[in-house]
Amino acid sequence: MGVLRLTLTGFRRVLAAPAVLVSVYVVTLAAAAPFALVLRNSLQTHMGASVMADAAASGVNWDWWQEFTGQARGLETTFTPSVIGFATPLDNLSALFDGSPRPPAIIAAAAVYGALWLFLWGGILDRYARARATRSHGFFAACGVFGFRFLRLGLIAGIMYWALFGLAHDWLLTTTYTRFTRNVTSERVAFLWRLGLYAVFGAALIVVNLVIDYAKIRAVVEDRRSMIGAFIAGSRFVIRHPVKTLSLYLLNGLLFLALLALYAVIAPGVGGGGLDIWRAFVIGQVYLVARLLLRLTLAASQISLFQSSLAHAAYTAAPPRVWPESPAAEAIMNAAGSGRSLITNH
Repeated sequence: MGVLRLTLTGFRRVLAAPAVLVSVYVVTLAAAAPFALVLRNSLQTHMGASVMADAAASGVNWDWWQEFTGQARGLETTFTPSVIGFATPLDNLSALFDGSPRPPAIIAAAAVYGALWLFLWGGILDRYARARATRSHGFFAACGVFGFRFLRLGLIAGIMYWALFGLAHDWLLTTTYTRFTRNVTSERVAFLWRLGLYAVFGAALIVVNLVIDYAKIRAVVEDRRSMIGAFIAGSRFVIRHPVKTLSLYLLNGLLFLALLALYAVIAPGVGGGGLDIWRAFVIGQVYLVARLLLRLTLAASQISLFQSSLAHAAYTAAPPRVWPESPAAEAIMNAAGSGRSLITNH
């Protein structure tokens, strides 16, 4: 199965389960809402009812912004120009590759959001693997089972990411970069060295992401209890299928870059009020939903790749046709089962 077909299959599985997409969107908003309300109250308290507040509300008052950031504490330190429109995803990408420390408030928000995803991820993968409705009880049962297992897998992933960002990042972009550019006089050559080292770090990050992704998939599809075993199995799958796993990941990355480019074109800038504010809000939410859609599509397409390559027949086969699930149908089936057992006993 080709990479494009796998992506389309994953996309169809995501669209076939709209409740999952809606749920992760609601979870994202719920995780961000408390922090947004705290920041809103801080801004409202600092501005008060004044001419400066009216000026800031109708556009960007740079003098007031400088004054606010100068005395900002905690969550208030996140209110920087990078929160405006397209600057947000660029700031996140820059922080990722530069290894820039984030404010404690952002780390706390990311931890809460990550914990919610950790709980939901087992149910999401199970739903996409089965390619049929599992209902809320089946979904949350899978969440409960795999949530604790993924917590153990998260410890392994944490060690891998610490090695990347805590050791490899500094060695590549500080020690190695300084060594190779110490006597370089051309800024272009220095930039190319920097770009090449970014590429090396990015490649290592992609490999780790792939191994963790397929470790989760193998844990769910094969109902693995050992997360060390799932991690090793995920590594083996990536090693044995390097072209397809990487191509599928890069295709999703290209789709994300296309989404970023579109967002850069339509994302609102500063200034305006009334309908402009609501327009900016709607565009931001559409971008968020599209970003979540891409993330879920990647997971569903990775599951499709695994199932078409290695998984058990119960998961690769199409879901069986069953009689409509209803209380009446269940009662009749239970009665029929009881009748058969009575005949057998006599």
